[in-house]
Amino acid sequence: MNRINLSDEEWIRILANLKKLTGIHVGQPDTCRQFISACLWILRSGSQWRVLPSTHGKWNSIFKRFSRWCANGAWENLFGHFSKMSDLQDVSMDGSVIRAHACAAGAANSTADNEALGRSKGGFGCKIHALCDGLGMPIKYILTGGQAAECKQAIPLLENVSASAVLADKAYDTNELREWLECRGIKAVIPPKSNRKEEIECDYWHYKERHTVECMFGKLKHYRRIATRYEKKAINYMGMLSFSSVLLWLR
Repeated sequence: MNRINLSDEEWIRILANLKKLTGIHVGQPDTCRQFISACLWILRSGSQWRVLPSTHGKWNSIFKRFSRWCANGAWENLFGHFSKMSDLQDVSMDGSVIRAHACAAGAANSTADNEALGRSKGGFGCKIHALCDGLGMPIKYILTGGQAAECKQAIPLLENVSASAVLADKAYDTNELREWLECRGIKAVIPPKSNRKEEIECDYWHYKERHTVECMFGKLKHYRRIATRYEKKAINYMGMLSFSSVLLWLR
């Protein structure tokens, strides 16, 4: 795949999985491909929907269709079909704060908390809590306000994921998480915090593999719609995040 266009092979793989989704009307494949390409242009460029080139179609119609797919979970379900191929021997997790653009505020009939927005030292934004497999491919995401602690989302991220080892940084060093992993026979590769009273061993050689989640965030943020949050609705931003993850799986 180049920067703004899908190849025929990539489109065939996307279309095959789209047809498996319930509640999604694909319609004419060529029209659907034009819609997906328009979303890719927005995702990659980070531009406003209003400046979408007319060659992609009417921007308002495309935006409404994109929002409908976000609301019914189509993008997340599409991402889920690809993430089933994950290598779950090792999984890594981390969080990344995403600065929100001014236009991301003010969602109608909602609040900042409901839309996973909040204020931290980095300013107004949200935080992506991500889980990736041993090859650095995305598995699962949770969105919260930028001020939310990463360790609070660790167990929800790991639920229903069968892994041999979990790699994470010191932010995830909590007794609750370590006990949860131990009960399930999962190896915790998490360095202890400096203020811990009891000594906890960490396999630092194994810990070197945690760079995969950092690399994954780097790849995601090549898509400017991910690097900066413009969406008012959390479900729309999650749609962009899921779409970008599908593109990573297509590489």
